[in-house]
Order: sequence, then C-alpha cells, then structure tokens
Amino acid sequence: MKFLGNKATVMPLVAAAAMLAFGAPPANAQGLFEMLFGGGIKRAPQGDFPPPPSKKYKPKQNAPAASRNGGSKRGGGGGGAAVQISSPSYYTYKSDPLVRVDFAALVATPEPAMPMQAMPEPAKPQDAAFQPSSATNAAFHEAIAGLDGYELFAEKDIAKALVAYYSANPDFIWVTGTSANGRAQDAVRVLGEAASYGLTPADYTVEVPAASASAGDADARLKQLVRFEMALSARVLRYVRDAQSGRVDPNRMTGYYDFPAKPIDMEGVLKTLAHTQQVRTYLESRHPQNAEYQALRVELESLQASAEDEIVVDPKLLLKPGESSPELPKLLTKIARNLDDEMGGTYGETLARLATSEDYVPELVPVIKAVQKKAGMKGDGVIGPRTVAALAGTSKADKIQKVQVALEELRWLPSDLGSPRVFINQPAFTASYIDNGEEKLKTRAVIGRTTNQTAFFYDHIKQVDFHPYWGVPQSILVNEMLPRLRRDPGYLDRAGYEVVNARGKRIPSSSVNWGGYGAKIPYGVRQLPSEANALGELKILFPNKHAIYMHDTPQKSFFQRDMRALSHGCVRLQDPRGMAAAVLGTSVDYIAEKLKHGHSTEDVTRTIPVYVAYFTAWPDMAGNVEYFNDIYDRDTRLQQAIDSTEAVRSPAS
Repeated sequence: MKFLGNKATVMPLVAAAAMLAFGAPPANAQGLFEMLFGGGIKRAPQGDFPPPPSKKYKPKQNAPAASRNGGSKRGGGGGGAAVQISSPSYYTYKSDPLVRVDFAALVATPEPAMPMQAMPEPAKPQDAAFQPSSATNAAFHEAIAGLDGYELFAEKDIAKALVAYYSANPDFIWVTGTSANGRAQDAVRVLGEAASYGLTPADYTVEVPAASASAGDADARLKQLVRFEMALSARVLRYVRDAQSGRVDPNRMTGYYDFPAKPIDMEGVLKTLAHTQQVRTYLESRHPQNAEYQALRVELESLQASAEDEIVVDPKLLLKPGESSPELPKLLTKIARNLDDEMGGTYGETLARLATSEDYVPELVPVIKAVQKKAGMKGDGVIGPRTVAALAGTSKADKIQKVQVALEELRWLPSDLGSPRVFINQPAFTASYIDNGEEKLKTRAVIGRTTNQTAFFYDHIKQVDFHPYWGVPQSILVNEMLPRLRRDPGYLDRAGYEVVNARGKRIPSSSVNWGGYGAKIPYGVRQLPSEANALGELKILFPNKHAIYMHDTPQKSFFQRDMRALSHGCVRLQDPRGMAAAVLGTSVDYIAEKLKHGHSTEDVTRTIPVYVAYFTAWPDMAGNVEYFNDIYDRDTRLQQAIDSTEAVRSPAS
C-alpha cells in the first residue's frame, strides 16, 4: 500500500560536511542546521521551549502588537519591534460552483451508417451485463437529440467526464429497451441509502422514469430516458467521488490539514458500471474498507434508530465531595446504566442504595473516581464539566453530528489504514500502536495548544533518535526566545544551546547582535542532549512539512491532566520507550540499552504508517464508539464546509 505525503531525505553528517568542504554552503544557517540535526525534516522540529533558568524577561511596555495573520509584522529588518511568525490559519470554505453539462458534442455526433432498427427487448434485460450492440447504439444516437436544451448541472470534472465517456461509448448504461434496467434500479437503491454512510441522499436523487406503457409518444419517451441516463451517471459519479474522497477538500479548509489527492478515473467508473452486474457491490466498495468506518456506520444506524436520552445533566455542573446538587441523581442513574460486570460487582449496590441522593457523600467518591479513571481521566473525585461530558455522555444530536463528521474525515484517509500502524487521536490525547487488529500499546499524549495546533495528516515512521538534539524552530526562536536574547545575548550559551552561522560554524550566542533581527534570523540554534532537553530522551520521526514528530518530555506532570493540549504542536508521549520499541520491532530493554550510549539514531526498516488524526468520535478495538471534546473547534468548521457544499448542490437535484 502506498502512502503519499511530504518526504525529505535524511542527509548524513558526512555529506553535509563535504558540502562545506567544497565551498557550497546552504543558503542559510537554518537550512544547514536542519540537514545536520533535523532528522530529514524540511523545517526545524517543533519541540518545546523550556523555561529559562533565571527570572522571566519582562517586555517593555507599549511594545508593538504581534502580527497574527501575515506571517510576521516585519519581514527581516532589525530594530527592537516585536515580531511574530504566525501559525497556519483557517479559511472560509467556498465550494466550487456546479456547471451546466455541455451536451453539444454528443448531440452533434454523426449518426451511425447502418439503418435504424427498433430497440429490442433482450431476454433478461434486468440482469444481463451491458453488451453494446448496433441496435442499442442506433437507439442511443436517436435518443441524444433529446439532450438539446437539457439543463443538467454537475461538478466540473464530472461534467467533463460525462461528455467524454458518452462520446467514446455512445450507448446506454442504465436503460434497456424502453425502461430503466436492473442496473439502474440497483444504483438508485444504493444512492437512496446514502444516509447510512453519513451522506445526504438528496445530493444523489434522480427521478426514475415510470415503467413504459404503450408505444404512445416514442420521441418523448426517448427524451425522458436519455435525460435519466445522464442524470443517473452524473449522480453516480458524485456518489463515488464523495465515498472515496469525501464531500469536502480538507486542504482548502485550513493550513493544518494536509492530505494527498485521491484521483478518480471518472470515465473508468462509468465503463466499469456499464460492464458489471454487481452495481451495489462496486458502489459500496468505493467507501473506506476498514473496521473503523464500519463501526462508525453501525453507531450511526443505532443512534438514528434510538430515542433521545431523557436524562440531561447540567454540562456546567461542578460538585465536590460534601456538597449537594439536584443534578447528582441524574448523573448516578446514567453511571448505573453503563456499568460493566466488573464495575457493577464492585459499585452496583452502592449506586442502587444512593441512586436518589443529592448529597455527594463519602461513599460515592470511590465510585466517581473509578468511573473517571475508566474514562481516561485522573480520578480526583471532583465532578466537573469534563466528568459530566465523559460520564453523562453527549446528546443524541451531538453524537450523530460527531459520527457523521468522523465518517467524512475517514474518507480523507487511505481505505486500508495499514498494519502495523501508529494512530494518534488528538481529541482523545492518546497514541496507539496497532498490529494485526490488536492495540499492542496505548499511551497518553500531549498535543499542541489551541494557539499552536497539531496538524491533521498521515505519513510514515522513519527513524528513532536517542538523546536527540533539539533544533529550535524559527517560530520559537523569533516568538519566544528573541525578546530575551535582545536583553540577554549570552542566554543561549548558559542554557545548553549552540548557535551556528550560515557556514555551519559555531559561534557564541553573546557575539550576536540579536537586536538587529526581526522575523528572519540567519542563525541556527539547537539544544544539546541533556535531562533538560525539550525532547527528553528520544524522538520518533516521520518527516513532514509540519515539522511534527513524537517525543519524550521532561514535563511528566502534564500526563496527569485530563486536558492535554499543552505543547507547541508536536506529540509528547507518556511511554516513549514503549512506542520506540514497538516501531523498531524490539524490546523496551533494547531501548534502555541504546539510551546508555548517548546520542544515536536508528532507522525504522518496516513500513509503518502514522496517522496524526483528529476524530471526536472514534471506535475502540472492540468497535465501541467513544466521544471526545472538539478542542480545536474543527468539527464546527468542517460542518460549515459541508453546509457550503450542500448549498451549492441543492439547486441541482
């Protein structure tokens, strides 16, 4: 299976040194620095800037405001004005308008040389595979005159494919004799079931001509049939594209999304459908073929068939042991409903006895702590909004929307997710190593803050670095370090960093006039391996243009928090040794031994895709769907993009 993504080639230190020796230095220090220490990443990695060893630098009052939308307030000039390198932005999604299909080329196609014949009725018109014949070819040529003046609107590429296919293959796919055939009936049924995939059936609606009566007005009937033929082909192509790639182009939503295109041979789709009896099987095969997609479909069907939960707990409830609230019995009832055998055996009697209590008595504290821990929280016994969201659940309407959004997002990924694979789900704050359908490692993760969001993309694991250097990104150097360096130029020398100039030569930080630079600093900075290194004892690389990777961290306390959007964008792991052992196909003991010998790197020799994903609804390995908070508000933005697409499509039914 081929995974497309942004790749960069790791250049060995020897090669970089040779470039310097022959007088061909990179264009700037940052480029050289990335070659030497970036592990093949095009931009410097986004580690985390540790707090300075001395008191914090206080910026001068009335300093100019930082630019947030234009990259930087100043390009690269000097002076002490505040500058900022901005993060990716979100865009107002605008769907491409539909175009009217231009049937002129079809209508102008010369008639066949053979004499016209009446359209025959095959012995098995509903089941036979399409077999072009001179009779049907002639009938099609006669029928296409009915396309004159027909207003059918479709996406630009679909409109083009429609005309191209029928110009090269002037025959019906969906019509046999004087009525829609079995192939058409199967296609219409599948399109009508689009809601079961989280799609909108109205996007694919086609009016099927009534069964042929008598020979009445033959010309009118032909016109009706050929227009049905074109409409159904156009909507089938839309369905196939939506099923395979999604209704929304994620890369047009935000710079945080990065997905390769999924090209579709539209003419090939029609050609396949024209020669198969298995229309349903083919159309359904265009959807992702992984267990997660199927589990989400099952969940959606269950939600749509279920009644709305009559118990609603105040989402803003805050209740500590010893306090009282009329919301507590509601929460206890919902907890009791979802107890498994183990929890029921331990706490079932307590819940039954205190089910109506509004007082948060000491006996209930162990129950709340246990269910908090089971839900992935730290289990402090305090009932707050996150506890309510996890234990009382999400409303039916919200769950349906989250599942529909998740189905759309899964269509952006490969149909086969691969095995083994690493799956990071940002809203869940977890990273998993999955092999042969088994989750062999699941660890807590820290992701980017809302101001430094982690991107959504996929790539391949390439390398593990032991006791890594941290190449400071220009964004952190400019946004966070530069203000201090203007006041204290020697700070980096004392704090365990190295500075290199444009020719790769180490220079003292104190020798640089930091006050003379803005957003473009012609120096590279790296932090040496140490206990205080922002990356901890190892990092796991999958080269990508977002400069994101997994790594250890000295800030272990962050993993005890429930909300772990706390980094500069990279993914910190609670169990980095376990993940390194998994991707290298070795043991944790081997990793520990490697760490005893200082800085080194080791390539990952297997093909292991990694998904840096964002799903607020996601099934566990047993198929049970779990729900998470939309920490970056991306579901809302995706829904807006889907609504934009629906608005464009709605007039063209």
